[in-house]
Amino acid sequence: MPTPFQQPVTHEDGNLLLLTTTGARTGRSRTTTLGYVRHGGALLVVASNLGAPRHPGWYHNLLAHPVVGVEIGSRSFEALAVPAEGPRREELFAHVVRAAPGYGDYQARTVRPLPVVVLERAEPEGWEAPGEVRTLADKLLEVHTWLRGQLRQVRAETEAHFASSGAVGTPPGLGLQIRQRCLAFCQALEFHHVSEDGHLFPGIAHHHPHLADVFDRLADEHRTVARIQGELAALLADIAVADPGRFRAELAEMSARLNAHLDYEEEALLPLLAEVPWPPVAP
Repeated sequence: MPTPFQQPVTHEDGNLLLLTTTGARTGRSRTTTLGYVRHGGALLVVASNLGAPRHPGWYHNLLAHPVVGVEIGSRSFEALAVPAEGPRREELFAHVVRAAPGYGDYQARTVRPLPVVVLERAEPEGWEAPGEVRTLADKLLEVHTWLRGQLRQVRAETEAHFASSGAVGTPPGLGLQIRQRCLAFCQALEFHHVSEDGHLFPGIAHHHPHLADVFDRLADEHRTVARIQGELAALLADIAVADPGRFRAELAEMSARLNAHLDYEEEALLPLLAEVPWPPVAP
């Protein structure tokens, strides 16, 4: 059940949403009712906590798990939650206060800048799901296409961030936009690989024991990618002190290894899965 309203600010009818986050410590889903403000095509929510000195729990949750569930009326979708920074935060907060002045009162009650969180599209930019998914091969290819798209977007945003920070003497720090997008990608990739190791690969191996070497190689590549994932996650834990150059190098290695792994997995497994229906047929 949703928790009570966190922010009793006066909104126009319909300017409320349900935000579902994953607990930073518990891993459990938590749903909170929040007011939101539109800004162009984006949705903005403010971690006001009624002007209390601490951020609300849902804000800490989305920093740990950037992909959130959003429900507005009859519409439900996933979004990437990105707190705005610097001048953009100031611009967006001013926009929020013009739409809902109560947030200005909340800001006056506390010395902490109230975070303005932008709810962005969770899918990679330009994402279009590939055709009809009728077989397990189609489904695997769909997931791989999504992962490749997410990784390309993380790299593109990273390069754009470095380029826009310009030719100042010191390398630019990592921003929350990069952190949230990269962390969401790493968590999705980990879930995919754990699912493959626990379910998909054992199921196929049972019917194709002659491919033991293939599954040994895939498992070994999963371990290598997981190591890089862990290093990226550790770097992203505190972007204020993260080494941007090391992050860039780790991301490049992740890109090279993961794309080679996905290519090999598709070459080895797609022919075996082309006749397996999706969704699975009940026995």
